Amino acid sequence: MSEEKHHHGHFHHRKEEEEEPVAVVYSENVCGVDTDTGLGYETTDTVGYVGERPQHHDYEKDKKEHKHKEHLGEMGTAAAGAFALYEKHEAKKDTEHKHRHKIEEEIATAVAVGAGGYTFHEHHEKKEVKEEEEYAEGKKHHHLF
Repeated sequence: MSEEKHHHGHFHHRKEEEEEPVAVVYSENVCGVDTDTGLGYETTDTVGYVGERPQHHDYEKDKKEHKHKEHLGEMGTAAAGAFALYEKHEAKKDTEHKHRHKIEEEIATAVAVGAGGYTFHEHHEKKEVKEEEEYAEGKKHHHLF
């Protein structure tokens, strides 16, 4: 009885007693047809780990990733906007195909607006990661009033 280890609560775990993470498959490869939509589908294996210790979150990597995506959105916005202006010019110049150029102009404008929205979204994701990092490091406190 004296050789047994006694635990007096949840906070007295020792590192040598912790188990190694165990891989678990959440889903299997399945192919089929959705009866509601009639569309085919396929799922793939998804592996997760049970007993995994929390890792340190890499905020710098997240900020860099969102900044990169934000720049891609800016380039998409600029490209689609430039194409919309080009099509507007072509509609004035090429009267024979004016209707086609007007439609392409409107589509390019919609793409530019969508890319701008994506850019805006990524900018706010980047700011959110920065705030999470500051909060995790104790630099920033959220005030209720």
